[in-house]
Amino acid sequence: MKAVLDTNVLISGVIATGVPHKLLVRGLEHEYQIVVSVETLTEFRETLLKYPERFHMDEDEVQEEVETLRYFAEFVAPQEDITAVEDDPDDDKFLEAAVAGDVDYLVSGDGHLLSLDSFRGIGIVEPRTFYELLDDQ
Repeated sequence: MKAVLDTNVLISGVIATGVPHKLLVRGLEHEYQIVVSVETLTEFRETLLKYPERFHMDEDEVQEEVETLRYFAEFVAPQEDITAVEDDPDDDKFLEAAVAGDVDYLVSGDGHLLSLDSFRGIGIVEPRTFYELLDDQ
């Protein structure tokens, strides 16, 4: 199984111990393949660096998390510009990565993405739902 985790899921996975963290660990342990693009990984990095007080991470710690993802994730280079999220076009990068990576799921807590429900056969689900899907496989 392959999945794109959006920025809010990745950040929650790094800074907290809940379901997003468990999902991230399961991906790093190869229970499924995490898929990223330069754009999605860049947003992850820039968001963590933008709010060091909020996330309690310095630049070295952020870079370590980025390097971990770079090592374990499958990198894709989207070839298509997708415009599907009218209310937040910045979220389209996650759909582009999902399509390029031929993933099964896009995991997000973002209402704009979740409201799509699916996109080109790719399920768009909350972290808990994806966690349960992993348990069922």
